[in-house]
Amino acid sequence: MDLLEDLKWRGIIYQQTDEEGLAELLQNRKVTLYCGIDPTGDSMHIGHLLPYLTLRRFQQAGHRPIVVLGGATGMIGDPSGKKEERKLLTVEKVKQNGEALRKQLERFFDFDGESAAIMVNNYDWHGSMDLVTFLRDYGKHIGINYMLAKDTIASRLETGISFTEFTYTILQAVDYFNLYKQYNCRLQIGGSDQWGNITSGLELIRKLEPEGEKAFGLTIPLVTKADGTKFGKTESGAVWLDAEKTSPYEFYQFWVNTADLDVVKYLKYFTFLPKEEIEELEKSVETEPHLRKAQKALAAEMTKLIHGEEALQQALNITEALFSGNVKKLSAEEMKQGFKDVPSFQLESEEQKQLVELLVAAKISPSKRQAREDIQNGAIYVNGDRITDLGYALGEQDKIGGEFTVIRRGKKKYFLIKH
Repeated sequence: MDLLEDLKWRGIIYQQTDEEGLAELLQNRKVTLYCGIDPTGDSMHIGHLLPYLTLRRFQQAGHRPIVVLGGATGMIGDPSGKKEERKLLTVEKVKQNGEALRKQLERFFDFDGESAAIMVNNYDWHGSMDLVTFLRDYGKHIGINYMLAKDTIASRLETGISFTEFTYTILQAVDYFNLYKQYNCRLQIGGSDQWGNITSGLELIRKLEPEGEKAFGLTIPLVTKADGTKFGKTESGAVWLDAEKTSPYEFYQFWVNTADLDVVKYLKYFTFLPKEEIEELEKSVETEPHLRKAQKALAAEMTKLIHGEEALQQALNITEALFSGNVKKLSAEEMKQGFKDVPSFQLESEEQKQLVELLVAAKISPSKRQAREDIQNGAIYVNGDRITDLGYALGEQDKIGGEFTVIRRGKKKYFLIKH
């Protein structure tokens, strides 16, 4: 199966400007292509992933990817999908965000070898361009009627759009033209909301390089969930690639909790597992869904890709410990991840080390009488061990990593005690 056939099988292709022409181009030569990202935030979330993982698939097939950091366009703001003007970011904030995104993007691409990826910043050519040059060399070639026909602009006409955001599509068109000239870049890929920007770039290349080789555009579908809710969102917010915002354990849990109706689609979209293996996992969803093999494979592949093998192992350790109730084998770092969102209590006195006193002080039990009953009834666990001794007091042996003790009341109510 060639690259485009694989992308079609995975459901990754949404629109193409010239399907036959692109297929012929990819068959006959190694192609340079690009995808851009504006540094409007300091981390990507999983809703951003699919275009860059698709760019990586092209690199694995021997083609040369360019990642464009939008140091300039990020200061303007893409009107795509927005009902109102973005707040303009400072130069310094855009630079900080760009550095953070660069580190995340470097995980996906090979920057060495014959098909080495390139990362560029469009501020390098936009930042030094004066207004007259912009208007004469580029603005002259993109008609107002052409721009008004773009969905991203037309959708904003009623609510209002500034000249600044109105010109965004021209800035992106200049990006494609510059990359076409400098690197012989022949293909731009992006999310489905980037179709208008991509075709603007092709229009500019056609106008300025009428005798040049043809360039192409390809978009990727919006990732959806079968139940209609937004992909990549949880009760606590977006699922970030930054481990400080979304821990590897939380990241793993997001994927492992994927619904049966979505899991095969996400395996195709996001993982690099071969067709045969995904089809086997699809059979498992149909015949033995209780084993959740597909979800576990998806979670493992994605956690390893974004956070590495060690972080994946931590996520698996935490998952197993919480399932079995045996939390003593966890490290302090794993404790921080696994119990990030559970109620916590800071020990402040020797008296509070007495289990009865601690249960009340930490609001695990509502009263001393209830605390005693909970202990006597075997409902209290310290680091997974059931405690029935009313005189039990926490000691050094109860400190995990010298920092934490986990108290469990009943089957599922966890509390983190900090020493």
